[in-house]
Amino acid sequence: MAAERNDDLGGPEITDDELLDVADNPEQAAELHRALRTLAKNDKVGPELQQMAREVLSGRIGMRDVIESDRYLSAIGARLGEMRTAAENLSPEEREASDRRAVKLREDYEAEHGPDPHADDEDWTIRRDERP
Repeated sequence: MAAERNDDLGGPEITDDELLDVADNPEQAAELHRALRTLAKNDKVGPELQQMAREVLSGRIGMRDVIESDRYLSAIGARLGEMRTAAENLSPEEREASDRRAVKLREDYEAEHGPDPHADDEDWTIRRDERP
């Protein structure tokens, strides 16, 4: 069921519940919904990812369709590669500033939502000194 009208999408926007087919729980669905809104509004991610986010938010495609789409996965992979290259080229000062921003974002998130139960999950983190 669609939520309120979103003029950026030209119609109604999906609800968090419509993302539960790929999210593990309502909180994860809400985070995914927020991430899609961010992608849809951010020109820096490129037109392909913006379009993908808008298509999902409008309900024209589902997240499962995105996951199974070579087109969108290629766009996501390309953008992640660009981000990795940019991160590798940071000066030590820029890296420290980036690390401080990440800590601040985590603190802000935990202040609003409580501690992340998966924050210490080693399966999802690679320490900087362990990166290839």
